[in-house]
Amino acid sequence: MKKYTITVNGVSYDVTVEEGGAAQSASLPPLSPAPSAAPSRSGSPKKTGGEEGAVKVTAPMPGKVLAVKKQVGDAVKSGDTILVLEAMKMENDIVAPKDGVIASLNVSSGDSVESGAVLASMN
Repeated sequence: MKKYTITVNGVSYDVTVEEGGAAQSASLPPLSPAPSAAPSRSGSPKKTGGEEGAVKVTAPMPGKVLAVKKQVGDAVKSGDTILVLEAMKMENDIVAPKDGVIASLNVSSGDSVESGAVLASMN
């Protein structure tokens, strides 16, 4: 058996370890329960504007929406910036894939998004 003193977050614990793989602990203060997970967002995603459009604009990677450059009803040309997504410390312009009109915006500034999430739709 080996005895160790381990300090975690400023609290010292005396631990006894058996070499056969089984472990015993001595003088451990009672542990508090693990914090519960943050409540998940349920329900439908945020939508601004009317119905979903035929063309979906999706997130190419996970990140955080820094700015929304267009609004519902705005006409856009292929390559126009719809919003700015920060990913891996870089700002990425999310552009319109073709000419059209913004039908819906599913995110707002400050939102975190996963890869493949629908950010906006167009007609």
